[in-house]
Amino acid sequence: MKRADVVLLGLPLYNYGAPSSVKSWVDHLIVAGLTYDPTTQEGLLSGREFVVVATRGGGYGEGTPRHGWDHAEQWLPHGLSMTGLEPRFISAELTLAPTVPAMAELIPLHEASLAAAQKEIDNLWTPASAQR
Repeated sequence: MKRADVVLLGLPLYNYGAPSSVKSWVDHLIVAGLTYDPTTQEGLLSGREFVVVATRGGGYGEGTPRHGWDHAEQWLPHGLSMTGLEPRFISAELTLAPTVPAMAELIPLHEASLAAAQKEIDNLWTPASAQR
């Protein structure tokens, strides 16, 4: 991790929170002397790009009935704050819409969310001059 220029994390939303595997990764990442200075409390992993690709089966954005229920994206920056890593989130919502009949009317919103996330991912590796 200390030699990485970019850290990429997949973050699905399970029951409104981060999966236990991600929580465990964070717990194992916070190590005095390795990821933060025990004397100064300074994070030792700053200066890296930290991209988090987040997926949610439902809709949790502003104006939705479950706005604020996504406890994974809210939690991760706090969970890693000691390390100096600052996540950049790229999120796709309504990923269950194509497979759950009751969500069929939400498929266009899912497709728009997925397309926006894919474009944002593509832009990570596309030179700024080519994005115009």
